[in-house]
Amino acid sequence: MRVFLIARCGAAHLVCMTTPTPLPIPLPDLPPLLDIRELSAYLGVPVSTIYDWRSRGVGPRAYRFGKHLKFAIADVTEWIEAQRDPAPTARPAPTQLPRR
Repeated sequence: MRVFLIARCGAAHLVCMTTPTPLPIPLPDLPPLLDIRELSAYLGVPVSTIYDWRSRGVGPRAYRFGKHLKFAIADVTEWIEAQRDPAPTARPAPTQLPRR
């Protein structure tokens, strides 16, 4: 803490000023979280679509903090993988009949 002596209206006053607290560093053990706007931008869909998916129970899992939704990147990645079309099955090549 720094203490400054300033003159105001002819009287000296002590003013305590603290150094600004730095922003917290994300904890390495916690997964990064996206808010609904970040998820919307990442997926390229409107926010309303994500709310619709959630109401139908088909969207990615989320955490609720009061009225705020947060999505863990690991959950989003898992959900995205579940949306992938199945791999096409190998069909045998058509056989050609000999020409006469």
